[in-house]
Amino acid sequence: MSRYSGIGQTAFGPLDYTFSPVSRKDMPRLHSRVTAAPRHRHMPRASSLTMTAHAAHPKSPRPVTLSDLGRLARGRIPGQVVIQYTDRCNASCVQCGMRTGNRFKRSTLRPDFLAPQIEAMAARGVAAISFTGGEPLLCLDDIAPLARRAREAGIRYVRTGTNGFYFRDHERPDFAARVASLADTLLASGFNAFWISLDSAEADLHEANRGLPGVVRGIAKALPIFHAHGLYPAANLGINRHTGGRTPDGDDAPPPHDPHRPDAFAAAAFTAHFQGAFRRFYTFVESLGFTTVNACYPMSAEESPPPGDDKATATVTAAEAVYAATSADDFIRFSRQEKAALFAALFEVIPEYRGRLRIFTPRSSLLSLMRHYGDGPQNGHYPCRGGIDFFFMDAARGHIFPCGYRGGEDMGLFSDFDPARIAATPFCDRCDWECFRDPSELFGPVMDVFSRPLSLAKRFLTDAMYRRTWIEDMRYALACDGCSAVIPPHPARLARFARPKPSA
Repeated sequence: MSRYSGIGQTAFGPLDYTFSPVSRKDMPRLHSRVTAAPRHRHMPRASSLTMTAHAAHPKSPRPVTLSDLGRLARGRIPGQVVIQYTDRCNASCVQCGMRTGNRFKRSTLRPDFLAPQIEAMAARGVAAISFTGGEPLLCLDDIAPLARRAREAGIRYVRTGTNGFYFRDHERPDFAARVASLADTLLASGFNAFWISLDSAEADLHEANRGLPGVVRGIAKALPIFHAHGLYPAANLGINRHTGGRTPDGDDAPPPHDPHRPDAFAAAAFTAHFQGAFRRFYTFVESLGFTTVNACYPMSAEESPPPGDDKATATVTAAEAVYAATSADDFIRFSRQEKAALFAALFEVIPEYRGRLRIFTPRSSLLSLMRHYGDGPQNGHYPCRGGIDFFFMDAARGHIFPCGYRGGEDMGLFSDFDPARIAATPFCDRCDWECFRDPSELFGPVMDVFSRPLSLAKRFLTDAMYRRTWIEDMRYALACDGCSAVIPPHPARLARFARPKPSA
C-alpha cells in the first residue's frame, strides 16, 4: 500500500479547511445509507447519485474559520493524524515493508478502540485524518462508520485510498455494481478524498510490482462509474525508477548513482530522463480517465545510519521506522544528488499539466527540496511539523508518533495528551514524507505573517523565485478546490494555469 495519506501539498492546503462538517441531524440518514445499502446492486441514475454526493458533502466551500486563523496566529497549523488502521496487505510492492511476502505479526486496530480516539482528535482541533494501511479497503466495513463518526464530530477532511485490488476482476458481470457500491459507501461515509496507487506509466510494470494483474484496465473501467457518482479519485504515484516505464527507445531508468562518486553523476542526463518519465506518467493517468494526481516522494530506509548523523538530519533506518511503507531497495533509493535532479525534473514538468489535471504536488515544496539536496541557496527552508501539529498512529498499539519514521518517540495514546501543550520548535528534515513535509512548507509563510512579518517580507523581496512559486501554488489550490474528490474539476479555472512545454 502506498504511504500517501494526502494531507500534504495542496491536499492540506487552504481549501482543505473549507468543507463543512456533516451535521448531526444528517448522520442517521447517512448511517442508514451505508448500513442498509446492498453490497451489489445496479448503479443508480446520475441524478440520484448527485443527490447522494451533495447530501454527504456540502459543495459550497467556506472561508478559513476564525479558529484556524487563531491557531495560525499562535504559530500552529490545523492538525492532522495519519491512522494506520491495519498493516495487512494483499499486494507485493517492492517499495513497501508491508508487502504480502514479508513475514511479521500483522495488526489491525479495532473500532471500539479508535472511536474515542477520533472523538479526542476532534475535540483538540484536528482538522484532517487519513485511514491508511496496509490496504485500507480490506477493513472498509470498519473504517466507513469511523469516517462517518469523524465527520459528525467535526473533523472536516477524511480520506483513504487503495492499492487497486478491488478493480482486478473487471471482466466479472457484477464489476460495475461492485464499484458503484464502493462509491456509494465512500460518499455516504463522508470521505472527501480517495486515492488509487499507480507506480508506472506502463501497466505491465505496475501490475508486476504490485502483483495485481489486470488492475490497470479495471481502474480505467471504474473511473467513469466513480465520476458518475460524483467521486473523483486521485492517481497516487509513488516516485520510483520506473515511473515513466520504458523510454521510447526501450531503455530502462538510469542505474543507481554511487553516492561515493559524486563526480560520476550525470545530473543533466538524469534530470532529462525523469522529465520524460513524469510526462509519460501524467499523460498515461490522463488517458485512463483520472482528473487528479499526487506524487509521493521516494522514501528509502538505510539498514544502518552513516557516521556523523545528527538529530535533525539523521538518516531514517529500517529498524526505526514504525510505519513500514519504506524500503532499502534501489527501486526507490536515490542519492542526494539524484534527489535534487529528480525534484528539479518534477518541478519543471508540473506546469505543463496543471491546465489539464489537478496536481496536488506544490512546486514551492519541490523548490525547497531541490535546494535542500542540491548546491543552491538554502534560503527559508521550513522544517517538518511532525510531532507538533501532525501525528502518526500505528496499527500495532494505536499509539501516536511524531511521524511514521521516528519510531523511537512513542507519545502514547492521543486521548492522553493535548497537542496544544506541545511547545517544541520544528527541527526535523530527516525524510521527505510529503504528507507532513509539504504542508509544513506551504503553511510556513502563512505563520510568518503573524510571527515574523519582517522576515517574510525580506525573504519575498530577496527570493523572487520562491515568492512567485508559492503564490502560484496558493492560487492553483483555489482553482482546484483543494483537489477535493467530491468536487468536479473546473476546466476553465485550470486552463489559466496551462504552460506550454519548453522548447528543447
